[in-house]
Amino acid sequence: MNRKTRNLVLALIASLGLGAAGAPLAQTVSSVRGVDVSAPEPAPGNFRQLPDSPPIPRDYVQQPPLVPHKVEGYEVTVNFNKCMDCHSWTRYLEAGATKVSLTHFKDRDGGELSNISPRRYFCLQCHVPQTDARPLVENTFRPATGVR
Repeated sequence: MNRKTRNLVLALIASLGLGAAGAPLAQTVSSVRGVDVSAPEPAPGNFRQLPDSPPIPRDYVQQPPLVPHKVEGYEVTVNFNKCMDCHSWTRYLEAGATKVSLTHFKDRDGGELSNISPRRYFCLQCHVPQTDARPLVENTFRPATGVR
């Protein structure tokens, strides 16, 4: 193997994070000041989704609404979105749900669409259900006073 090919293979192995035996290298995330900021791995299954509740108040301007109900088993695929059974503009009143925002009907250039933008279709990327899990890291965030 020539030197150029060897260096390319080593760079590829390094970019994949693999050690000499093909095992992943231990990686830590550190701040600019060198402090380890890696979050501990959560133990799988040690939390439950909270029971259904009224809408949760937002803590800052433009915060995506939090999901105040269980979504376990909801199907959201390219062909079907269970969230729209209640949150679509044609069904939100009878379901007593919040309707999807107008912002979800705009393309990347701000043009209006007749259906939800593909960029906004997978709801749980931004709208998160609540659980009884403890925070992984300490959080000192305080809600913005202007939102109240």
